[in-house]
Amino acid sequence: MKNHLKSVWNGFVEPMLRRPKRVQFAALCYDREGPEKKVLLVTSRGTGRWIVPKGWPIKGLESPETALQEAWEEAGVRRGEATAKPLGSYQYDKALPGDWSLSVMTIVYPVKVLELSNDYPEADQRTRKWVAPSEAAELVDEPELKDLLTSF
Repeated sequence: MKNHLKSVWNGFVEPMLRRPKRVQFAALCYDREGPEKKVLLVTSRGTGRWIVPKGWPIKGLESPETALQEAWEEAGVRRGEATAKPLGSYQYDKALPGDWSLSVMTIVYPVKVLELSNDYPEADQRTRKWVAPSEAAELVDEPELKDLLTSF
């Protein structure tokens, strides 16, 4: 019996507990360099908390391109330049129906905003605002995202 339980634990239960986190890609949208730099935050659809635009991988797009697509859909960034190298990452627990949550690793790409539109896919579902990176760090909930914003 002991060997059977050990086999079940090693072959099924333990690997399930060690499953890799899901990955999303985020856009840290900014408008200029230097001390006057502002970053663009949006509200989440569910809770209305302040976040950066982010989403799941999109088939056929590289991760910086996915970040740009999310910046368009969630914040109205019609034209932007994403760096090929991410700024960093942060983790958060995505709330799911039924009091479940999913641990998500979010990789963040800086995106220089070249053109912003008021007419974008989620305009009626989100609020957006430009703020200094230090103010943005105060508004978001995720500690690692706060750190990224503070160092940006």
